[in-house]
Amino acid sequence: MSEEKGSQKTREGQMNVELSEEVAEGIYSNLAIINHSASEFVLDFIKIMPGVPKARVKSRIVLTPQHAKRFLRALQDNVARFENQYGEIQDTEQPQVPLNFGGPTGQA
Repeated sequence: MSEEKGSQKTREGQMNVELSEEVAEGIYSNLAIINHSASEFVLDFIKIMPGVPKARVKSRIVLTPQHAKRFLRALQDNVARFENQYGEIQDTEQPQVPLNFGGPTGQA
């Protein structure tokens, strides 16, 4: 018996992925902070605007270590394909951004 969703049939090994209009618009980020524990990687995507003293995490993605490694490989592959098509991406020096997450600061 084959599965049907609307008029689309799925073949074995394929997955239908739904993308809502809101998610399809995307979220702009010009800073990512990555933290990890023994069981997960946490990627926080932030938008920093010049002259605005406060930045807000716009999206947080939590990955298993295995998926983080697959994500790294996929991103490396896509950057290589992009550079083959458009030329090398120039890595510019980024200014140091002091980060304060609104809580007490730790002391050693």
